[in-house]
Amino acid sequence: MTTDEHAERFTLLRPLLFTIAYEILGSATESDDVLQDSYLRWAEVDLATVRDTKSYLARLVTRQALNAVRANARRREDYIGPWLPEPLLLDQHDASADVVLAESVSMAMLVLLETLTPNERAVFVLREVFGFDYHDIAAAVDKSVTAVRQMAHRAREHVQARRKRFEPADTATTTQITEQFMTAAATGDLDGLLALLAPNATWTADSDGKTIAARRPIVGAEKVATFLTETFRTAQLTPDQRIEIANCNNTPTLIIHNGDHVAGACLIEIIDGKITNFYVIRNPDKLITVTAPRQISR
Repeated sequence: MTTDEHAERFTLLRPLLFTIAYEILGSATESDDVLQDSYLRWAEVDLATVRDTKSYLARLVTRQALNAVRANARRREDYIGPWLPEPLLLDQHDASADVVLAESVSMAMLVLLETLTPNERAVFVLREVFGFDYHDIAAAVDKSVTAVRQMAHRAREHVQARRKRFEPADTATTTQITEQFMTAAATGDLDGLLALLAPNATWTADSDGKTIAARRPIVGAEKVATFLTETFRTAQLTPDQRIEIANCNNTPTLIIHNGDHVAGACLIEIIDGKITNFYVIRNPDKLITVTAPRQISR
């Protein structure tokens, strides 16, 4: 077997492997590192011993991702303010045709997966999103098949009890609501904003104390609308600031630029025609990946 064949097999499955790592880690940057480490290990494997390349690489990437979770546990504990996953800029405009894939990388789902243990999260992702059998998952997380079945059951019940009904809005509706929001926020139209927000709309900002951002979530339509009008009023006074709309995590996202610098990303979650959550990434370390689109797959 040649190095070219190792590379060919790995490259073919890279979007799927990246998606597995990202859904376990919630970080595109760390997922890139996991894939790099995984490839170095893969390059040493005798391909004659590999019966199923997809299962083998999925197991390898899952183990490396879980190692990364454990290595970064202390850093997560010391994080200042709310922690949110890294936004994932997608190279396809609309991946909602695959509803399972679209939901699995949504910011709401990734935040929910944070409430699972690392092993439960890996088991849930591999089983519910990618459909791997229990024997492959057991090998990936180094547990018995019986233990994995129990973890899968607990994780599934946990997620189902807390997940919001996921019905991706059609592109036209999403575009219309996003444009209405931009107009209302930019003009300080408080009533217009309130009409777009769900009663319990929430603004959650992730900065790790490295930039100015709310340290606690802001909850309630009136509080969020007031905060938004003040934020946009201040932004209009900032020279060289511009906003572009992108697709991150299959969610309309405002990318805020200060000159050539990306200053923030605001993901807008829309359910039943109302804005329910703003997920705002202000930590500069988490904004590096919004400049390069990614491919995801299952």
